[in-house]
Amino acid sequence: MRIQHSRISRVLAALASVAIALPPSLPVAASPAMEKLFFILKSKGSLTQDEYDMLIAAARADDKDKERPASAPAPNTSALEQRLSQTESKVGSLENVLTNTRGQIEDISRITDNTSPSTMSAAELDVLLADKWYERLKMKGYLQVRTDSVMHEDGGQLHVQNDSLANGQSSIGIRRGRMAFSGDLTNHVYLYFQADLFGGVNGNGGVQARDYYADVSLDPAREHRVRMGLSKVPYGHAILQSSQNRLALERPEAISTAIEGERDFGVYYMYAPYEIRERFKNLVKMGLRGSGDYGMIAFGAFSGQGINKPDTNGQPHWVARATYPFEFENGQFLELGIAGYAGRFNTTTAAIPGVGTPNNGNGANRGITDARVGISAILYPQPFGIETEWNWGKGPQLSNDMRTITSASLSGGYVQASYRHVFANQKEFIPFVRWQSYDGARKFAANAPKDKVNEVGVGFRYVPYPELEFTAMFMHGMRTNTAVAPYNNVNYDYLGLQAQVNF
Repeated sequence: MRIQHSRISRVLAALASVAIALPPSLPVAASPAMEKLFFILKSKGSLTQDEYDMLIAAARADDKDKERPASAPAPNTSALEQRLSQTESKVGSLENVLTNTRGQIEDISRITDNTSPSTMSAAELDVLLADKWYERLKMKGYLQVRTDSVMHEDGGQLHVQNDSLANGQSSIGIRRGRMAFSGDLTNHVYLYFQADLFGGVNGNGGVQARDYYADVSLDPAREHRVRMGLSKVPYGHAILQSSQNRLALERPEAISTAIEGERDFGVYYMYAPYEIRERFKNLVKMGLRGSGDYGMIAFGAFSGQGINKPDTNGQPHWVARATYPFEFENGQFLELGIAGYAGRFNTTTAAIPGVGTPNNGNGANRGITDARVGISAILYPQPFGIETEWNWGKGPQLSNDMRTITSASLSGGYVQASYRHVFANQKEFIPFVRWQSYDGARKFAANAPKDKVNEVGVGFRYVPYPELEFTAMFMHGMRTNTAVAPYNNVNYDYLGLQAQVNF
């Protein structure tokens, strides 16, 4: 039925073209049928009102003034038939272009999940996209609208790291507004750019670059690659897992204090066999909320001072990570990983009432020792899941008398349990519970105050459609207000509600 309708439309359009192009020597016979045809073409948008009026007027005038004798020879219509054939050929070519373009878009959506280069061969990409690199780019993103309600706080004001909406000052706001462009520019270079239209590291509004990096493949199979630019630091699991996929509203503080904003300027080597790269991507595509493809083995160097901040001491941080996603015969996935980094960190300082500005100890040492090692284990929810991560190390910390900043021990992590239920109509309901603990310092806060966290959170995520997700999470616990001296520990209860739109 669709093909028949397309052919009719093409014939009508061609007839209109012929009618408009008729020379004066070939008058148009004014008949009710012909006038009705012109009216149909006008109704379908093939003729404008002016063209319709001109054709009717010309046809009626010719009918009055010119009568073809019965013996007159039939006009030569071969030229018109040739033009009609050419018009239909052009229409057919346009349909083929549209069909091919639609097919290319579908193929591109299948070959990559837009977190890393595709796994197609160089020859397949050449045939698919030729030299049109701009057709390889794909846009995606998500929007998180959130409201928080602080129901109880004791000992001071609640301050949740990097989340101003949870600190009792905002009722409704946009937590994240992400838009990303990515794709294979050539067979060797993959580009990824992501902007956040609403949240900086400190929860302030405005546009900020979150990622801008290139992956250079070192072999045709793309198992070896070098990533350079602004990107996530390959450390742990929670840092690499997208906020679009994470069940809890925010990352656990014991892990996120390592690299607030999760990103930094850096250069990394990443390796993973083809099969493992596919597995990393499938853990995201299957709805299991994996961390994405950051290599089975990764190591490199990064600035160490935080997202969109240049190095200030001439000494980069070094990082290494190894992880492996096991797949069992029953289809269950288990990912185990270990990671670590080391460097020196320059802390920022600010005056403390009644104390003054602490000595940050940067001096000739060019910063304070900053090093961690962490382990992770993720049993993906099929339907039950367990996720845990823990790290230990040393980092900048304000002394008890608040006069100096030195390197001190730290430790902490989290355990999360979840259950994923997929309904017959593909809707999802995922209840979860998470406990997190941290005893260390927050190096990215002014003066690097000691930070303690002990929190239990209970919530669920409901997915009625792939493009829409709802999350509710209730949190009870104790944490340090690292924003304002004297850095009190605050007991609290608060509820967060979030709607997320994926595109």
